[in-house]
Amino acid sequence: MDGDSSSSWDSDGEYEKFIRRMNPPRVVMDNSSCPNATVIKVDSANKYGILLEVVQVLIDLNLIIKKAYISSDGGWFMDVFKVTDSDGKKIETQKQLENIKDCIRKSIGEGSFVPSLSRSVDFAPSSSSDHTSIELTGADRPGLLSEVSSVLTDLKCNVVSAEVWTHNARAAAVMQVTDEDTGSAITDPQRLSKIKQLLCNVLNGNSRHRRAKTAVSMGITHKERRLHQMMFDDRDYEKSDEDNENEHCRPKVTVVNWFDKDCSVVTVQCKDRPKLLFDTVCTLTDMQYVVFHGSVDAEGPKAYQEYCIRHIDGSPVNSEAERHRVVQCLEAAIERRVSEGLKLELSTSDRIGLLSDVTRIFREHGLTVTRAEVSTRDGKAINTFYVRDVAGNSVDPKTLEDIRSAIGQTVLLQVRGNSDELKSPQESSSTRLLFGGLFRSRSLYNLGLIRSYT
Repeated sequence: MDGDSSSSWDSDGEYEKFIRRMNPPRVVMDNSSCPNATVIKVDSANKYGILLEVVQVLIDLNLIIKKAYISSDGGWFMDVFKVTDSDGKKIETQKQLENIKDCIRKSIGEGSFVPSLSRSVDFAPSSSSDHTSIELTGADRPGLLSEVSSVLTDLKCNVVSAEVWTHNARAAAVMQVTDEDTGSAITDPQRLSKIKQLLCNVLNGNSRHRRAKTAVSMGITHKERRLHQMMFDDRDYEKSDEDNENEHCRPKVTVVNWFDKDCSVVTVQCKDRPKLLFDTVCTLTDMQYVVFHGSVDAEGPKAYQEYCIRHIDGSPVNSEAERHRVVQCLEAAIERRVSEGLKLELSTSDRIGLLSDVTRIFREHGLTVTRAEVSTRDGKAINTFYVRDVAGNSVDPKTLEDIRSAIGQTVLLQVRGNSDELKSPQESSSTRLLFGGLFRSRSLYNLGLIRSYT
């Protein structure tokens, strides 16, 4: 064998591929051993980031993880997950079971996956490359999403999907856009540069602190994965004085060293919610820790997670400063997805500038968006917003009535919340608002309601 061939064979990538070919992943779906959940068993050759890969597949398929047992010490990965569908039921049909199995095999059995802060996850079933991904981070403020979406509309960009998170006075967004005229990805370098520049101007605003960041890409991007990475990179885990006053509201996270095993034990206790396991595993992976043993119990209202971790260099948590940072980062990961505010679900026919108009309406009526999920499918826009008033308080029911009077009567908006999110308890039940006239009007730029940044 010549020198070049030997060098290629000895490379880490080729060796990993050889190991995976010799030890293909095994996924077993079991509906008989647990009365109220489907049991998924995954065995595979071990590699860095594999736990995150599997968990990401499960949450992308809208599965709820009730329990998990994790073992990936040494060269083999063996995990067990008890899952239900979003309604809390077992996965009953054979087609669904086979689809889950195929997705897990595809994710962990093909290619090399090494997560980092500079790249996105390769597996995203709902993504495609016929759009341009725009990533934004900056200081949060009332009306920010309205300004960003209005600028995109003015630049003839159609937002086909987006996810926006806010936490600790910081904001991050991943927005997938197409050209308004062609409906395809935007590829012109000069146009992309202009989009980045104008959005950066909007994000910077009058901030004298950390600078805003913008980025564009043409590849597949897993929005939730990237949002965690972006907010971590933006150091949103650093607490303000106000946050320190609310310590009692935080999840309980502890980190202790287990000297006999030369590892650190992380425990997390908090209110359960969907995707909680993904959020904690994603953050540990971004911080370059390996989970080699763990257990998760989320069958009640509270979730309990325990992980035995080491840094990728094999060392446990080595200092009090490092321990404190792990605690802070896990707390932030859990809090980012906690939705503060009244939940508004909009469903209507999609059109250019819809997001700009909707968020402008909220802004004009004194509401600020704390989190948003925007998607379009088959000509239909399905958007979810969490809103509060600009002072951070619950929404006044009169504001909802004012919005109804101001906008018209054709587009359905479902309002969901409880008495904590509406100032008047009797207004806490589901309500329907019918939006109309303004959605059919011209761009708000043309109406002169917001200045152009060009």
